[in-house]
Amino acid sequence: MSLPKRDGVQGRYYLIHKPDTNPEVLEHADQCIQDVLDGTAKENHSGYPMVVRNQSGTPFLPSQLLDRYLSKLPLKGFPYEEAVVFCDALRRLVGWKEIDYTLELYIKKQVQERYFEAGEKEDDFTPYPPCTVWPELRPEDVDEGLLRFACYVAVCHTVYGQSFESLTTEHILCLVSQLRPDMVKQLKTAGSGKLPKDIQQRKTEHFTASANDAFAAIRITARDSTEECYAEILDYLCAVLEQEEFPRSYSVEFRGKEKLYLPIPGLPKKGVHQLFACAVQHPNLHPAMERYARLAMREFEWYQNLADEACAMPGTFAVFALGLEGPQWCSLVCDYLDMCDDEHSSLQEKFIHAFFKKYGFTVQTLPVLVHGVQSMQGMKPAKEFRTLIASEESLNALLEVKGHLEDYLPEECGCDKKEQDFLWQDVLWGIWGQAAENGGSKAIKTAPKELRERYQEIFE
Repeated sequence: MSLPKRDGVQGRYYLIHKPDTNPEVLEHADQCIQDVLDGTAKENHSGYPMVVRNQSGTPFLPSQLLDRYLSKLPLKGFPYEEAVVFCDALRRLVGWKEIDYTLELYIKKQVQERYFEAGEKEDDFTPYPPCTVWPELRPEDVDEGLLRFACYVAVCHTVYGQSFESLTTEHILCLVSQLRPDMVKQLKTAGSGKLPKDIQQRKTEHFTASANDAFAAIRITARDSTEECYAEILDYLCAVLEQEEFPRSYSVEFRGKEKLYLPIPGLPKKGVHQLFACAVQHPNLHPAMERYARLAMREFEWYQNLADEACAMPGTFAVFALGLEGPQWCSLVCDYLDMCDDEHSSLQEKFIHAFFKKYGFTVQTLPVLVHGVQSMQGMKPAKEFRTLIASEESLNALLEVKGHLEDYLPEECGCDKKEQDFLWQDVLWGIWGQAAENGGSKAIKTAPKELRERYQEIFE
């Protein structure tokens, strides 16, 4: 008996959620589930949507395979460990985004709706309603394995999801804490338990530290201010970030005796800022700081313990500290700027002001400006910029940038003259502000006489 025609989008896969699904198709789906567990299933993302194929090549949607697998599990005596093994195997195969919504719906149906009464949300901005335990719920009706699985899903949202998914983590853990506060307390103490013991906690002569993947937090206390102390701390931070199970958005809470901060006005004076301002004093530690920064930098990820107006991508303070050490770090700075979320991040503007006030506009430093204006919306110049740019060397360096704007744009945009013009206008605004409008007439008029010809070349 041959399989029927595929009924998914563009005939790309089989649907298995309908009551009248062909029994043979369901057999192939169950085989695909087993192949996921055995590590023999194959994912195919050459088209949309992504599909998973069993050993016979029969394709299914990852979310429907997960839904079918979970639907067969008993809610009494829920097999927590088995469920985690399958979810982890499927996540490694297809990625978290292919299964996160299915897991969230499962917890909503099997935990929230079975054990809790949902109230009214306070406003449209609140993602989840307040929930209280059903008054008639008996302790024996609550399944421990199911609650442990809910904690697993909560942690996954923080570890593998984007930064805003921590709200889902908080909601699920709030539910569990009303029924089994000890379970959530254990997560707060030791995390999910997946991190190695020497990563969960580390204590040396120079510092103590802990990392919690469930709450995306790293806590560090320095016992002294020596180079050896900061070297060990940097090594620990890198070791934490090398763990697949640790979230990409997280908080770093640091306490140390040296109260130093970077000479960048307006940066939040948080412990993570203090840490890198202290570490950068030791040139031998600069390579370790770069290593941390490159492990930490991820687009759309954030330090979780900074206020919204001071939001910063992980690695920010290490990059800023090294950047102020000299143009030899411009490559790292530019890589960082390319990853900044231009819709939400603007802290880099404060660094750019301090950087150019210190090093001026040169062939080496100007790439930072070009990448910088693309890293945020409407970068404002420092008032000193007009004076700093007013030299033949700086203007020539700027003209050199103008001649190679395609190098600063994505490959698909590099040859587009209109895109180059837009970028150039952003660069000019980033130096002169409003004086760059109207063909730079105001900037040209106020320029030193001996440099006006160069100014005209720049604005033409």
